[in-house]
Amino acid sequence: MDGIVGGVLSPLTLRLPELQTQMDEWSRDENFWLRRAAILHQLKHHKATDADRLFAYCHASASDPAFFIRKAIGWALRTYAYSDPLAVRAFVEANKTHLSWLSVREALKHL
Repeated sequence: MDGIVGGVLSPLTLRLPELQTQMDEWSRDENFWLRRAAILHQLKHHKATDADRLFAYCHASASDPAFFIRKAIGWALRTYAYSDPLAVRAFVEANKTHLSWLSVREALKHL
């Protein structure tokens, strides 16, 4: 699944911004694999990442107990931190009581 998200979904949503509506829907789906895909769909966007959308998805799923969601939040934030470390650090600081220790650890791993 992660290969499809990073190799297909991420470049596709960058080229076709109208797919963001679908990602918004997935980010609220009860299926955590779809929510995980939505959280990770901007991995290859780098500086073109929609930070507000990324942070909203992470915040909305922060209390999810699923390991794969918590790991995805950390991974998505860590990847975006290469483009905007101050924004990621500020998001983590503002939400550290809601984020799991795994999400925080992964997000700040290289900061």
